[in-house]
Amino acid sequence: MLIILSAAIAPGLALLSYFYLRNQMATEPRKTLMHAFLYGAIITFPILFIQYVLEEEHAFSSAFVTNVVFTSAIEEFFKWLIIFVVILRNVEFDDPYDGILYGAAVSLGFATVENVLYLLSFGLNTAFIRAILPVSSHALFGVVMGYYFGKSKFSNDDKGKEYLLLALCAPIALHFSYNTIWTLGGNFVYLMVPFMLFLWWFGLNKVKQAHQHLIEHLIDNRKI
Repeated sequence: MLIILSAAIAPGLALLSYFYLRNQMATEPRKTLMHAFLYGAIITFPILFIQYVLEEEHAFSSAFVTNVVFTSAIEEFFKWLIIFVVILRNVEFDDPYDGILYGAAVSLGFATVENVLYLLSFGLNTAFIRAILPVSSHALFGVVMGYYFGKSKFSNDDKGKEYLLLALCAPIALHFSYNTIWTLGGNFVYLMVPFMLFLWWFGLNKVKQAHQHLIEHLIDNRKI
């Protein structure tokens, strides 16, 4: 049991540490960051409950709608809602790169609990592929979401609401693409590999842009 829990939790914490350590300009309070991680973990249960109820009630006639469209939308919506309601106005969210950290933290909290439940059900044989695909993809969905939250909060123009919408729609679109690839069965690997390479490139590009926004923010506030 301890080995399974360790294997399930380690990828999420490792990825969160990676994005945390990439921020060389400022240090986000670890306590606040772990709170965001816990919020993401907690929302796993209402999401799973809603998915279970709708599946049992056969709310959607199409398996594609249930497993791809609805799943992508509800998971990213709950993550977005947590950041919007609980984190966005927090005083600790005080620079553009914080969006990256909080987005990744909430997503990895969700992904970690999901990973624990999955490995407890199916064992360690899937631990490696789970770390490479579901956990890392959730982290990158969160990075993209957090990037646009950061843009929304620290935008000096009237595009704040547009960035808030992008913070929701962009991760849903990426999650939708990811889930769609899984429906291809044995041929999924031919699209999953290039998609994951694109997702890492896209996510890290947002990290780089957030760093640049952070530098501009610090200069504007005469902190460097």
